[in-house]
Amino acid sequence: MNTIDLEVKGMSCDSCVKHVTQALHTQSGVQQVDVNLQSGHVKVSGDLPADAQPLIAALDAAGYPAKLTTSALPSADKPSGGCGSSTGKAKGGCCCG
Repeated sequence: MNTIDLEVKGMSCDSCVKHVTQALHTQSGVQQVDVNLQSGHVKVSGDLPADAQPLIAALDAAGYPAKLTTSALPSADKPSGGCGSSTGKAKGGCCCG
C-alpha cells in the first residue's frame, strides 16, 4: 500500500469533505481517504498508481482543483473559495451556496 498527499482547493465544509472523499473512492486502488478540512490536505492510501494524475483529474472533475503537496507540512492558509467565500458563491459542489 502506498500514500499520496494532495493539496485540494475549495473545501470549506463537511459536505465538501464528503464530495472529495466520494470522488477519490471512485478511483482504482483507493482504499482510504483522510481529509484535513482546515489545512486543505488530503491523504489517499491504497494500491495506487505511481502517477497521481487520475486522482487529481477526479477531484478537478468534482470541482476541487488539486495538486501534489510540495511539503510534508500542511499549509496554515485557509483554502480559498467554497462556503463563505468573498464571492458569495459556493464552489466545488458545496451545498452551502
